Amino acid sequence: MMGFSPFGSFMFAVVPIFILIIFVIVFSTIIYGIGSKVKENRRNNSMEETTKPARLIGKRTHVWGGHGEMSASTSYYATFEDEKGDRAEFSVSDDFYGLYAEGDKGMLTHQGTRFLHFERDRF
Repeated sequence: MMGFSPFGSFMFAVVPIFILIIFVIVFSTIIYGIGSKVKENRRNNSMEETTKPARLIGKRTHVWGGHGEMSASTSYYATFEDEKGDRAEFSVSDDFYGLYAEGDKGMLTHQGTRFLHFERDRF
């Protein structure tokens, strides 16, 4: 005959609570991330497209993933400075990242935080 174990009943009471708390935290983080992206997208859509002279002053990459059998992913970013000295960084495609160099001058078109186009000045 098995005896009463206070530790066993404690585990059956506490473990489900911890699992629930972890689930709520993970779920809330995912929902918050999706909500932030939707809010940023709506904000960008409500803004006018802006085209202005700018210079490409910096490029960077962010590599993430790539553990074990998973392949790595790379995000590409470009920083522009306008004639007033205001700077803005945009997420860009890998094609753009490879075709343009720091110091290039031209016309930058964006809509809020969304990069649309950069037309480099002809030499």
